[in-house]
Amino acid sequence: MHRALASRWLNNALNIAEKPTRLELPVFLCPSVRTLSSYVPRPSTQFSSQLRSTPWVTTPQRCLHLQADASTTITPASDPPPGLSIPNKSLPRQCRGCGALSQTSHPNQAGYFDLSRKAVRKYLGTDDSSDRSRSEDKIYQDALRQLDSKELEKQGVDVRALGLGLPPTETRTQPAPKKPLCDRCHSLVHNHTGESIYHPSIESIRDTLLESPYKYNHVYHVLDAADFPMSLLPKISQFIDTMPFIITRADLLAPTKPQVDTLFPYLREVLRDALGRTGRDIRLGNLRAVSAKRSWWTKELKEDIWKRGGGGWMLGKANVGKSQLFEAVFPKGRMDWDPSKHQITVDMEAKAREALAPPAETEHIEDELLDEYSLLPPAPKETQYPEMPIVSDLPGTTASPIRVPFGNGRGELIDLPGLERTGLENHVKKEHRLSLLMDSRIVPEQMTLKQGQSLLIGGFIRITPREPAPIMLTYAFTPIEPHVCRTDKAISIQNQTGEVNVENIAVPGTGDKTKLAGSFELKWDVTKQRTGPLTRKSAIGLDVERLPYRVISTDILIEGVGWVEIVAQVRTKDLYASRPPIKEAETEADGETDNGLSAMERLEALSEGATKKKQPLPPPVEKAEGEPNWPIVDVYTPEGKFVSSRKPMNGWLLNKPRVTAASRKSRPRKSMKGMKKLEKKLKREKAAAGAGVPS
Repeated sequence: MHRALASRWLNNALNIAEKPTRLELPVFLCPSVRTLSSYVPRPSTQFSSQLRSTPWVTTPQRCLHLQADASTTITPASDPPPGLSIPNKSLPRQCRGCGALSQTSHPNQAGYFDLSRKAVRKYLGTDDSSDRSRSEDKIYQDALRQLDSKELEKQGVDVRALGLGLPPTETRTQPAPKKPLCDRCHSLVHNHTGESIYHPSIESIRDTLLESPYKYNHVYHVLDAADFPMSLLPKISQFIDTMPFIITRADLLAPTKPQVDTLFPYLREVLRDALGRTGRDIRLGNLRAVSAKRSWWTKELKEDIWKRGGGGWMLGKANVGKSQLFEAVFPKGRMDWDPSKHQITVDMEAKAREALAPPAETEHIEDELLDEYSLLPPAPKETQYPEMPIVSDLPGTTASPIRVPFGNGRGELIDLPGLERTGLENHVKKEHRLSLLMDSRIVPEQMTLKQGQSLLIGGFIRITPREPAPIMLTYAFTPIEPHVCRTDKAISIQNQTGEVNVENIAVPGTGDKTKLAGSFELKWDVTKQRTGPLTRKSAIGLDVERLPYRVISTDILIEGVGWVEIVAQVRTKDLYASRPPIKEAETEADGETDNGLSAMERLEALSEGATKKKQPLPPPVEKAEGEPNWPIVDVYTPEGKFVSSRKPMNGWLLNKPRVTAASRKSRPRKSMKGMKKLEKKLKREKAAAGAGVPS
């Protein structure tokens, strides 16, 4: 158990001043105050009453939506319109799917409920269709009861099928109507369409954590396996030792659970490199790689959440799989737990019961029931099997913290909105944005990248080896299609000026924003893993130093999409030879013309040189003394962002196509070498026969 998230502790962890002068109100709670000058955080309980009564202190109230205008505001009428029933109860405080506060003013915002929707009318008790059907059933039952059941049986009528033995309709227990989803969540679930919410800042998440009602809190830092470790949050390493890392969607890394378990040393090493200097002394023994889709290590994490109790917070960037993990690890059906029979602090029990106290049976949204100074929404009433947040491919689905209590006051699990992860989807056409998410494991195709060629990912991300470059093998672990072509064609496709039949999923005009995102060296030696039986101790067992070549590799990460594994084989003597001088970019326009040409020919040569603009060379990579000549690849992306590199995972060795018995028995491809020899022999025989010379 860990102590509560104290203000000074979080301030030091997030590099925030002890008394911040300006803090913006979390936009996931109140987007309308984005233009306000300042934000006053929630005061403590000691002087909250004094602050509210002071006439000259103005504090923004807790709200959710943009300012209303004439086009989106629904003006309440003094009398209900004809044909509209008066509701028996009000809407729920929050949408159970995204956590947004309920509202009926802005249809284009989260939390909007259309009062004419059938599910909403049924929940509010304004749906007359059920009453009409019940009245018709009553008339039908009364008419059947007036008939003689024995006479009906003589005529061959099945009385039981008519329902004469069933109890009256009024005495049947009707199930409670299910809480409806807001219109945005309804479209996400049924139509897979929707708009992302404003992503909160790290300062907003910090203020929300400070309002925890529990004495013990545990924050789970959720990372994504698709682009690990690019989803690591900044300014978080100072209290990493009290926060376990959870790598979600681990089934994307390897096909089986034992294979993923063997990657734990690799994952810890890569994560420690990503943490930098501040992460040298951090213990990473609590690192977990889970898969909610295949239930890998979710049971152990669920028991850990139950054992710790208190407040459990799911913190991470947008679209890393927090909501899906939330549903898989939430301890359901444990309300029979008795706190008095276990060792639990009085402070924790009192605060938990205070937070979980039912506000009102009618569930009306009233001002006195909502704390206008609170950034944390009120806790719902605990049930055995509560409604879980919706899971969607849309980044930014969760609009507000969703609190779900468990264990009869033992604790609760809170799903926080995701912080902004990437803006790459803003450069992609709307119909292709969902294709950026890797939802299943990729078995890539091995593609050869020769000198003068480039690899295109989706038509708008280009990977070009810097000359002189060896032959490279590439494996694109991405849901968007890769394509290999000549570099000049790849540049025209990326700039959206070529006529090659290769799809570019970027929005028009993205080609003008293309920049160099980085130059990455293939500096990790994977010779031992790639040479197979040559270095295997159970086979030949050669030492790597005795081999005349080296196999080097790197992984190019694309934020939120996946990674590209690049492998090259180079000679050892070329790898450790002196690096040749870098040639400067030559332009034909600035070159001197031949004096032997006429004036008209020199003018034509100058005009041709002005139209032929060569691609500028990327800046040279600084080389330390004695460093090998690592091959370099240049990556070009929109705005020069969204990519990084890491130590290679050797994903191809884990995910390459499986060799089956059918593939072993299949007939191998016929060699073309023998066919060419046969064709030459037939030509010689034909020529000799035509000349009359015996062969």
